[in-house]
Amino acid sequence: MSTAVMDTPVAFTAPMPGLEHVHDFTLRSVEGAAGLYALESSSTPVRLFLADAAVFVPGYDPPIPSASLEALELEQGAAPQVLVVLNHSPGSTTVNLMAPLVLNPATRSCTQLVLDGRDYPLRAELNAL
Repeated sequence: MSTAVMDTPVAFTAPMPGLEHVHDFTLRSVEGAAGLYALESSSTPVRLFLADAAVFVPGYDPPIPSASLEALELEQGAAPQVLVVLNHSPGSTTVNLMAPLVLNPATRSCTQLVLDGRDYPLRAELNAL
């Protein structure tokens, strides 16, 4: 996996819950930290830290509705990249497994899912995964 810094615009297929007014996002990789990203807005002071689920949460395989996959316009056989939001507080870092971001790496089209049920926690301790 490359650790080169990526800095690319992403377009959401639908506004992110709670951030409906923000439309200009850039996904920036964190230098020297494979699988770690910052999702930032240039017009609003919004920054979320994201982790590639394949790197930080192996085995995490949330159900992705077919409508979401269609909206992302994935090519036949292509897999989306699943990202989870990181939350850091003194003494712990958690990831939100209930609302992953799903990205089409080819088009940089993205959507945030809000999963139903209790199968995935809102705050899962990263060190326990």
